Amino acid sequence: MSQPTVIDLSAAPGAGESWDAPAWKVYAWGLAELLFVSSSWQVSSRLRRAVLVAFGARVGEGVILRPRLRVRFPWKLTIGARSWIGEGVWLHNQDHVYIGSDTVISQGTFVTTGSHAHRRDMALITKPVVIEDGAWVTARCIVLGGSRIGVSALVTPGTVVNGQVPDAMIFGAPEGAVLRPRFS
Repeated sequence: MSQPTVIDLSAAPGAGESWDAPAWKVYAWGLAELLFVSSSWQVSSRLRRAVLVAFGARVGEGVILRPRLRVRFPWKLTIGARSWIGEGVWLHNQDHVYIGSDTVISQGTFVTTGSHAHRRDMALITKPVVIEDGAWVTARCIVLGGSRIGVSALVTPGTVVNGQVPDAMIFGAPEGAVLRPRFS
């Protein structure tokens, strides 16, 4: 049996190109996020919203933002009015994340717009995520870059979304399984 391929990560392209902002802004956001957004303190959603908006997020009125929220780049985030973002949600948005109005993202959910060219050089690849009006992404889901969750769709707990979820449908996945080899 042949040895598996190993990619030399020292040659991997960096992720700084996804910042779309000067370094000072990224570092200032890191401090503001730590103090006011990702904190477990029970500060008001209005304060979290104000800090996100100050750094370029577009956040509608009446949005509930629970403690321990993480947002990678607020200037790449849009949240519609009256949406609820649950405790411990991580929006790892190296590309744009669009969350509609009256949408719920439940606790512990991870939304990521980035991946890597895993068969080549591990270069960063980003694709936006769209979660439409009235959708509910329940607890501990993972939503991957390029996904669209339709209007009033519901994603069941623990589901990985990698693609399209039709409008007004309940979407869930069975237990995980080995799919294919990583390298050809």
